[in-house]
Amino acid sequence: MPESADTLLDLGEQAREEGRYAEAEALLRRGIAAAERDHGPDGVLTAYALNELAVTFKYTGRFDEAAGLYRRALDIIERAKGPDDADAAGVHHNLGGLAHARGDFAAAAGHARRAVEIRRRALGDGHVDVAADRAALAAILDALGEDAEAEALLRAARDVFARDLGPGHVEVAITDGNLAALLHRRGDTAAAEPLYRQALTVRERAYGEDHPELAITLHNLAKLCAETGRGAEARALYARAVRILEPAVDPEHPALRACREELADLGPGAR
Repeated sequence: MPESADTLLDLGEQAREEGRYAEAEALLRRGIAAAERDHGPDGVLTAYALNELAVTFKYTGRFDEAAGLYRRALDIIERAKGPDDADAAGVHHNLGGLAHARGDFAAAAGHARRAVEIRRRALGDGHVDVAADRAALAAILDALGEDAEAEALLRAARDVFARDLGPGHVEVAITDGNLAALLHRRGDTAAAEPLYRQALTVRERAYGEDHPELAITLHNLAKLCAETGRGAEARALYARAVRILEPAVDPEHPALRACREELADLGPGAR
C-alpha cells in the first residue's frame, strides 16, 4: 500500500518537534512525494508538506532552501484558497520568522503584519493563533528598535496563551523568553533574568534537556551572566548550547556561530 501523505507529515512534524531534524527531513520529503502523487503538485496538501519541510530547514539554518519552499507553498495556497485565507497567514508568519532569522527585519515585519491582519479577520482578535502572530511580530519590532509596541504585543499575547493554553505551556515560555530579551536589551537585567530562567525551565520540561529549542534561551541567559560578571556560569551555558546545537544544525547556523564566538570571547579562565 502506498504511504499516506498525512501519516508521513505527522511523523515528520513529530521528529522535528523532538529535535530529530535529519529524520524529519527524510519523512517530510516522502510526505511531499506522496502529496504530489495523490493531490498533484498544486494541491493544498502539497503546500502543507512544503511548508513543514521549510520549517525544518529554517531550524537547521538552510535558509535559502526554506525560502523557496515557503514561496511555493504560499503560491499554491493563494491560488487555491485566496490570499486572505488563514493558511496563507500561516506561511506569512513563517516567512517573517525566516527573514527575522536572516536579519532582514523590514521584510520580516511586512510578512508578520500581513499574518496578523489576515488571521485576525479570519479568527477574531482573541484567538490563540492571532496571539502567536502578534508575538512573532513583537520580536521583529524589538529588533527594529520599536520596543514599546513590541512589549505591548508580547504582554497581550502572553495573557492569551496563559488563559487558553495554561501558564505552564511552552508558548508562554517562548513569550517570556522574548519579553526577557526585550528587557535585557533595554538594560533591565534584574527583570530579564527570572523570565529567562522560567522560560528555560518550562522548555526543558516540554522538550527535554538536550533539545535544540533550548539553545536560544541558553545563549541569552549566558550573555546576561557574562554581562553581570558571572563568567563561569556564562561559559557553562554557552558550552551547553554549543553541545546541543552541533549535531542538529548547519555548521554556519547563526545561533551556533554566536554561541561559539561568545564562548571564545570569554576566554578559558573566565570566572
